Amino acid sequence: MKQASFDMNLSVKRTRKSEFLGQMELVVPWQALVDLIAPFYPEGRTGRPPFSLEAMLRTHFMQQWFTLSDLAMEEAFFDTPIYREFAKLDAWGRLPDESTILRFRHRLEKHKLAEQVLGVVNEMLVA
Repeated sequence: MKQASFDMNLSVKRTRKSEFLGQMELVVPWQALVDLIAPFYPEGRTGRPPFSLEAMLRTHFMQQWFTLSDLAMEEAFFDTPIYREFAKLDAWGRLPDESTILRFRHRLEKHKLAEQVLGVVNEMLVA
């Protein structure tokens, strides 16, 4: 017999981390960044289906904001529900491991996308 999930957030206190992630949800131009990276992201025709591009991008940003290594980010997904929620990952589904996170960062580096991502964010902040 399976236990039912009620998806209830019983925490009433807003932490600094949750406040920060809430602000980043609003100010980062997620769709523009996804559109920028999409031509370089795998479509998943073979092997395991890839994580959504937006989930990996959000993971990458959280690594930068909270200075987490690939392994620390993987572990944080298990320890910190707000990270899974911010990355739009299923609470009970598959989570990115450290090698998946590493490959995403290498893809950004290979195609020089990190600089372009920074440019898009800076343009948005200037506007």
